[in-house]
Amino acid sequence: MNQAVPREVIRLENVWKVFGNRAEEALRAIRTENLNKAEVLARFDCVVGVADVRITIQEGEIFCIMGLSGSGKSTLVRHINRLLEPTAGRIEVDDVDVMSLDAKTLRALRSQKIGMVFQNFGLMPHRTVRDNVALPLEVRSVGKTERWRRAETAISLVELDGWADKYAHELSGGMQQRVGLARALAADPDILLMDEPFSALDPLIRRQLQNQFMELSAKMKKTTVFITHDLDEAIRIGHRIAIMKEGQIVQIGTPEEIVTQPADDYVADFVAGISRLKLVFAHSIMQSIASFEASGGKVPDDAPCTGEETDLDHLIDLNISANGGPVLIEDVGGKLIGVVTGPDLLHGIQGQKE
Repeated sequence: MNQAVPREVIRLENVWKVFGNRAEEALRAIRTENLNKAEVLARFDCVVGVADVRITIQEGEIFCIMGLSGSGKSTLVRHINRLLEPTAGRIEVDDVDVMSLDAKTLRALRSQKIGMVFQNFGLMPHRTVRDNVALPLEVRSVGKTERWRRAETAISLVELDGWADKYAHELSGGMQQRVGLARALAADPDILLMDEPFSALDPLIRRQLQNQFMELSAKMKKTTVFITHDLDEAIRIGHRIAIMKEGQIVQIGTPEEIVTQPADDYVADFVAGISRLKLVFAHSIMQSIASFEASGGKVPDDAPCTGEETDLDHLIDLNISANGGPVLIEDVGGKLIGVVTGPDLLHGIQGQKE
């Protein structure tokens, strides 16, 4: 049976953002003369924030955009709901041209279809947790009973039961961030835009919220664009990752692809210190049965067998249990498709070497 092709929810085509009074003139020069950022700044006093970005994001996907400060990642995400107007390019959400929307329709898109969670919690100090969470519904003129019901549901989802009547100053930073997430969820948007939501938190609290967010995401299947400067966070959370540098997308791929097949030295430097144990899978390092036997190998009758999506960490355990012997790999249908040996495991841990 053929699997359904995932539906594209967000599409950005050739999106540019140039800041400055001569932005359009600068963009023409970039296109005709291939100017770099420094040349654009010197000649036009303009800053290139986003440069010819093309991405598509699928329904239910957590799509992480990461890069260093100034790479353009936060600028880029603000184009999806037109908090920033692009200098050029096309932006579609659910096949609707966002650039064609009038002010009223754009407000509806922001309040009903797209929720946003910022690093700055943005809670109103004079409102309780419940009223903060219910604020987007109040803006949409939802009745008090209904908006409080939905607020209580969202508060429960982020595990803040019993805190609905508290005020922001009575909550820890991690709890305030949960309120921000609950506020976005209460409006029940199809899409979440999350701009470094956990970066200001202590490492332990940050990891706890990452865990909770991943559980919520699996349950609610929200399409999420997640901005971060932390590759560990992107790898842990994202189904796919886009790495940005100087306004451009350098590489898009799964965590495994980013770690095992970096597009250039910039990406390779990012992933150099990342553990591969949970990111490299059997299908990437296995050899064929024919190749194994041609090199003199013989598959024992009692060799352990596992699936092609088994990670390095578990493959090592299986190899140890087999006293260093080969591990057989089968596909989802149970067909034997390959072998992983001790040297294969070492190559998987070590990665590519010059």
